[in-house]
Amino acid sequence: MRLPRTAHTSRPWRIHEIAGDFRLEDVWALPTPGGPDDLERLVHQFANGNGDPVPSPLGRALFALRWKLGALLGWDKPSDGLGTRVPTLRDRLPADLLEGPRGPDLASAPFTSVYQTHDEWVAEMANRTVHGVMHISWVPDGTGGHRGQMAVLVKPNGRFGALYMAGIKPFRYLGVYPALLRGIGREWQRNLPTRPAA
Repeated sequence: MRLPRTAHTSRPWRIHEIAGDFRLEDVWALPTPGGPDDLERLVHQFANGNGDPVPSPLGRALFALRWKLGALLGWDKPSDGLGTRVPTLRDRLPADLLEGPRGPDLASAPFTSVYQTHDEWVAEMANRTVHGVMHISWVPDGTGGHRGQMAVLVKPNGRFGALYMAGIKPFRYLGVYPALLRGIGREWQRNLPTRPAA
């Protein structure tokens, strides 16, 4: 479920002090009900999950088209990535976050981990179009439990990057995010910890 911007901006996340020059693009509630200490499990799912990250034919087709266009137009060259076109956000971290857990990189997507705390995990990617940040957090769900929340922050690369983000917006909402959230929820349920019999 898509959430209002305040679901992210009203919380005292550390990302606010690090990525203040990024624009908040989206905030989503993740279908991952759990206890107060389950962010680690969600991070592990993102980093090592076996499920299809976009389990729909439309979503897969959109991603395939994006990667083909990127290869054809040179959007994803290493020279346009982290540490080359843009510095990594790790260069901005205060000492406590820099010395703390970094978190895992994603195996199936071009995201590199920036930092991880008890209730936040941040990963970033960059190409010729945008410098993007995925902020995964763990929040109370209002009913006594907790769940994951995903915010996407972006810094488009000039006018071209802004046009690119505007152009893909309807496809993200119609073909990517709904399938992505369903896939996250299904994998979460599939991997629920088993409780020993009483």
